[in-house]
Amino acid sequence: MKFIKKKYLQYKEIINYIIVGGLTTVVSLVSKYILLFTLLDASNALELQIAVIISWICAVSFSYFLNRIFVFNSRSKNYFYELSTFFGGRVLTLLMEMVIMWFFVNLLKLNTDIWIIIITIICQVLIMVGNYIISKFFVFNRK
Repeated sequence: MKFIKKKYLQYKEIINYIIVGGLTTVVSLVSKYILLFTLLDASNALELQIAVIISWICAVSFSYFLNRIFVFNSRSKNYFYELSTFFGGRVLTLLMEMVIMWFFVNLLKLNTDIWIIIITIICQVLIMVGNYIISKFFVFNRK
């Protein structure tokens, strides 16, 4: 038990970041499915995109508050700066994902199911690392 506690304390920030990321994914999926199964129609392209955008906003907002409190222990009083740079960083990694997916799926024509799964997994890893770096060094920087 001491070993586990020691390792947790050694890697607390990264472990908490992964846990918050998992919870953020749940918030994203649940909010999207609630919207699509109650208020919006997934077969309507506009309503589908509205659900995606709203679920992204819910997930990023949720993620900001949990990252601020449990991961990076921010004490900053400049909420607007933190929130705007957090959202800005998430938009940046969202655009990064869109470009990567377009490049491999549309441009290189790696559009079979297996390639889409592989590319999506690679993207998620890159985005997770990118979001962590942005949050640690630009959003919740303690300087």
